[in-house]
Amino acid sequence: MPKRKNSVTVLPWFILNKQRGWRSEVVAALSGLIFLLNACESKYSSPAPPMEKYLYSDDQVMNEKHLSYVNLPVEIPVQEIENQLNAQLKGLIYEDNSYEDDQQDNLKAKIWKLSPIRMVAIDSSFLFEVPLKIWASAGYKFSPLGITVSGYRDTEFSIRMRFISRLSVGSSWDVRSSTVLEGYDWITEPNVQIAGFKVPIKSMISRILNKNADKICENIDRQVGEGIELKKYARQAWDMAQKPVLVSKDYHTWLSILPSSVLMTPLMADNGILRSTIGFKGFTQTVTSQEAPQSLPAKQLPPLEVVSKVPEQFKVALISRITYEEAGRLASEQFVGQTFSFLGGQYKVTVNGLTLYGQDNKMVIKATLKGGINGNVFLKGIPHFDPKMRQLSFRDLDYDLQTRNSLVKTADWLLKGQFAKMIEKKMIFSVGDQIYETQKSMQKALDEIQVVDGVRISGKIEEINPDRVYLTPEHICAVVFANGRVGLRVKGLKNF
Repeated sequence: MPKRKNSVTVLPWFILNKQRGWRSEVVAALSGLIFLLNACESKYSSPAPPMEKYLYSDDQVMNEKHLSYVNLPVEIPVQEIENQLNAQLKGLIYEDNSYEDDQQDNLKAKIWKLSPIRMVAIDSSFLFEVPLKIWASAGYKFSPLGITVSGYRDTEFSIRMRFISRLSVGSSWDVRSSTVLEGYDWITEPNVQIAGFKVPIKSMISRILNKNADKICENIDRQVGEGIELKKYARQAWDMAQKPVLVSKDYHTWLSILPSSVLMTPLMADNGILRSTIGFKGFTQTVTSQEAPQSLPAKQLPPLEVVSKVPEQFKVALISRITYEEAGRLASEQFVGQTFSFLGGQYKVTVNGLTLYGQDNKMVIKATLKGGINGNVFLKGIPHFDPKMRQLSFRDLDYDLQTRNSLVKTADWLLKGQFAKMIEKKMIFSVGDQIYETQKSMQKALDEIQVVDGVRISGKIEEINPDRVYLTPEHICAVVFANGRVGLRVKGLKNF
């Protein structure tokens, strides 16, 4: 019997090819799917980061100046001016020792202040009432019974003179008084008796008074001008206003005022008080420093500008700062490790890291992702500070242009999702405590700051308005404006 050969099952060629084709198609399909998935991940390459660039430095933000006015109320009791005038205008105030001065009247005279001068102030005018004692020596000559009789006789009498004076202040800070004679009344009339005859000298005395009224008015004007030393106190307040004041010890915040010019309202009287307002127009700035900022050499008191009203606007910047490292740390606590899903869970990305820096006036957020894409995406937004909520956030946060272009080609599902909006919604920093505490400290200080003995600053912060967020190479600086009124008061300013 013939020996059997090992049998080999031979499948028809078409069956064999069919099995091999099915297997190869499955392998090819699986391989293709894995390739596509890997390709989706591997095709995304991190775009070039936006250039780091800053428009401001820390010093520029801190040294920014804001136009303001510091007001110095001036209140001068009319009684004080009256006292000063009486103290300086006393004793003999006029003397004419020569008969030759007036051949028509042939009279010598001396005038003393009889009793205190009285003053009444109405608006910008003063009404002076000056009681005077007058000694006169009258020459006489007449011929009774054909006999010529001549000689001199002395007399004393009293008179009450009334003057009106208008006050003004010149650009050189001199107080000017323009006084005119309004009239006079006889307290006692002059009377000279010679040999039983009454010599009529009343008319001569009137002419003398009218003729010399200008000299008396000039004397009053000089005394009023010397009695109100406005420039002395304005210079003292001007110098004190330029000294930095510590307004927040905890945050080492100093307030500096850099006055540039001086305004003043006209002197006006009301209820026995002569009032005006001096305004120092200049610039304020807040400075953060462990020690008192070095003061610039004090400017000289400039010429005075008289205006109808001095503005009460006072504006000072309050600044809160946070480093990019600290902001990045706070952001990382919010996002690192979080996974975001897209298209119903088809794609997922996990945030592995966050970094922040600035480009001009926009914040750049670098997010390192893993999952549906592996790499970095860059978002840009405008930083915004809300002083009421004391929060720093970002507006209009969106992908950087190069990031967007790269995602369009490889992972447009991330663009169509809400990743940028979710980042914008949750990336909020509470950084307003410094501003809030500085505001409280400043208001407490403004309640009564004694710069030096006798010189005080007082004021009120009425509202807080946001300015903007400045990006510097070192910090994110949130700046708000504290608006209100601030005034200086010099002790003794009422007591001229």
